[in-house]
Amino acid sequence: MIAIRQKLLSWYDEAARDLPWRQTRDPYAIWVSEVMLQQTRVETVIPYYERFLASFPTPRDLAEADEDTVLSHWSGLGYYRRARLLHAGVREVVAKYDGEVPEDAEARRALPGVGRYTAGAIGSIAFGKEEPIVDGNVTRVLARLFRIGTQVGSSVTSKRVWEEAARLVPGARPGAFNQALMELGATVCTPKQPSCESCPLADYCEACAHGEVDELPVPRAKKAPSQVKLAAVVATQGRGSEQRVWLLRSEQSLFAGLWGLPMISRNAFDSSDARSALRDAGISASLTRESIGQLDHVLTHRRMQIDVFRATGAKAETSETRRLFLIDELGSIGVSTLTKKLLAAALSQRSGASGSRP
Repeated sequence: MIAIRQKLLSWYDEAARDLPWRQTRDPYAIWVSEVMLQQTRVETVIPYYERFLASFPTPRDLAEADEDTVLSHWSGLGYYRRARLLHAGVREVVAKYDGEVPEDAEARRALPGVGRYTAGAIGSIAFGKEEPIVDGNVTRVLARLFRIGTQVGSSVTSKRVWEEAARLVPGARPGAFNQALMELGATVCTPKQPSCESCPLADYCEACAHGEVDELPVPRAKKAPSQVKLAAVVATQGRGSEQRVWLLRSEQSLFAGLWGLPMISRNAFDSSDARSALRDAGISASLTRESIGQLDHVLTHRRMQIDVFRATGAKAETSETRRLFLIDELGSIGVSTLTKKLLAAALSQRSGASGSRP
């Protein structure tokens, strides 16, 4: 284990990418980066991370911000539940720990949204504690290094990988060592065509010795994305620079907390679906008779096919979950990339003169 640690740390000191969250030991900044990096590419995260910390440089700044403001800074990054949990966790840090992220591991893991991985990243990188971390990159490295032949995601594999990570982390610079494991998986021990010839751990890798690098780790069974058909309505009021659009705050897990368009599942190309979406939203408007276009949107587990409708002269009672927004206001509230695409598709076209009252 000592030789593995030394080899990997030496390699990391030479090969580590210059990433903004590696320039700090601030536990709050590290927390933000680790949450953003979950299931998201590094290149995508960098500008979000920098903007987020520019707006919320301390836990107290984030805790005092309202949810719309926080989600507007997350808009386009996806997996919005992460932002809400980060917000809740930081508010608890301010309320219970006077804005200081706790050093105690159990206290960190008790915070909303902070699991074993995030707690370990904060503990090792910010506080220099010998706490392991396991993410997708680390799982791949350790599965090959120790020739773990059970399926990724299974309880047997998870237990074994965490055990190996815990065996490796004790020693000097645990935070750097954990980052080195992740860096190795991201840049050398990649899912396809890994660069074994330049890997600092090649001499210790059991998968490499047995010619099984391409077979490990054993992937989990993939489910085909479910096909979802929807109708969405862009319901506006006013014209020109005064044009406003009705949005609803979603409480569904996929886009929870974000503002979005009235939308409903559909079975066929039928404007009655759009009328139902408006009726369910409590909005009265003059609706286009036919869809003005169709938009495809792919999420990790869903392939969405959406018919877009326009509605004008839209009226409704304003509430906490239903509001009119100026088009220019949308950059300051939390909306998903999907909502932005739907609005762009609808507002780039002119509605026909004929309409039907839902």
